[in-house]
Amino acid sequence: MIKLIWNLLALLGLAIVAILIAGIVKYPSEMKSLMEYDDQALSTYADIGKRLLETGDGAEATVWKIPVADGLSAQDVEDTMKFVANEHNFKNVGELPLYKEIEAMSGEPSRFIKIYMFCNAMTAARMMAYNDAYSAYLPCRITLVEDSSGKLWLYTLNMDLMIHGGKELPPELKEEAMQVREIILDIVNRGAEGDF
Repeated sequence: MIKLIWNLLALLGLAIVAILIAGIVKYPSEMKSLMEYDDQALSTYADIGKRLLETGDGAEATVWKIPVADGLSAQDVEDTMKFVANEHNFKNVGELPLYKEIEAMSGEPSRFIKIYMFCNAMTAARMMAYNDAYSAYLPCRITLVEDSSGKLWLYTLNMDLMIHGGKELPPELKEEAMQVREIILDIVNRGAEGDF
């Protein structure tokens, strides 16, 4: 049995080498371009692909989803996130209490859904100086959602795709983007725990 597994792994390795050689021969410029990709690009896409296979949903595959600790209210979470953002000199640049709009338009009560927008304007400017497409990621949004059972969750975009999903960012910009990633994760993780 072990010999069979060993032979299958050897065949798989041979197939991968053959595919790489064929790719280099048939698509040399594309393969050269891949060499310029961030060293974590493959693992980033693998993680997203794994979540896509698990959930069957592209949105679920590209976000971070954090459960809020039992006993915390939406106000507790909001207060904590604002406190943590302030600690990191991240500005709260807007809020959208979507649940209120739903209630106003439908005349019916809605579950809690509120979007918070945080930003460091200078980091945003540097990201857009590199590529205007980064504007679609701005400002950093965090959504506090009450699910159908009444449980609160925090959602935010998985920033790994933006940071690692293509050609490597210039070193200073990458470092700054990684700091933003850590700040957003700190905001949502501490918000989910009510950790001032």
